Amino acid sequence: MDLNLKTMTGVILASTLLGLLFTACSIKKFAIRQVGDALASGTSVYETDPDVELIGDALPFSLKLVESLLEITPKNRGLLLTAARGFTLYSYAYVDFPGEQLIEEDYEKGRALRQRAKRLYMRAQTYGLRALDVVYPGIEVQLASAPDQAVQRVSKKHVDLLYWTGAALGLSISTDSSNAALLVRLAEVNALIGRAIELDAGWDQGSLYEFQLKLAAAKPGENDPVITQQYFQKALELSGGKRAGLYISYAEAVAIPSQNRELFEEMIAKTLQVDADAHEQYRLLNHLAHRRAHWLQSRIEDYFL
Repeated sequence: MDLNLKTMTGVILASTLLGLLFTACSIKKFAIRQVGDALASGTSVYETDPDVELIGDALPFSLKLVESLLEITPKNRGLLLTAARGFTLYSYAYVDFPGEQLIEEDYEKGRALRQRAKRLYMRAQTYGLRALDVVYPGIEVQLASAPDQAVQRVSKKHVDLLYWTGAALGLSISTDSSNAALLVRLAEVNALIGRAIELDAGWDQGSLYEFQLKLAAAKPGENDPVITQQYFQKALELSGGKRAGLYISYAEAVAIPSQNRELFEEMIAKTLQVDADAHEQYRLLNHLAHRRAHWLQSRIEDYFL
């Protein structure tokens, strides 16, 4: 074999190996994109499972797996949405709520747990913002300075990104309502959820209006009871009574601040009357609502004079 033939053979071999490597990387990224799209579409297996503790044990591993996949495909919208949704759900159910329970027995430990919840919510909203920025380049920066203008760029097919980004940020604010740096970001939350309602008010059977109730409960004394009542009625109409958490949100946003014990007891009863297993897509959320209802019910004497 002469030198030219050897050189040519080497070039062909190197090209073949590079081609195989490129193909393997492409296939890997394609597979990850497929996984991301599958995870982001519809209700996850976590939200349909009735075992609250099982989901709490499984979620951390799944979330770290999603983050590992994002290291390979950092602009995968499906994975970014899954991370935003997953970290929000995990923090809300398994960190923030236990922190609320603990804070009355051991203030320092309970406060530390709620601070951890805040950090997890902030991680979730970071993923949500990254997802929005993938579709609408520059929107993350614009949202911080001109939120109402920024959200006008978002179209109806990305209402899910608006919701989970807004929910994560709003819930982070609720964990530390005295934090001025967080409070100023309420304008972003209002813009994100407001735009979502403007685009698709009935999205996820009333989730947008139910979140408005949760936000109102986090800032008692500042919410308008007439508007809050409208949120509740719209959410109830859209959900058809399938979402137990709606009644809890109304109890906390209206009944407790107004010292209406009768309304509070009525809302707790309605929460527990919802069959937690009847509606698959809300199964986990309804079980979590029942758990919170029982806790609130056990503390009724602390809420009402």
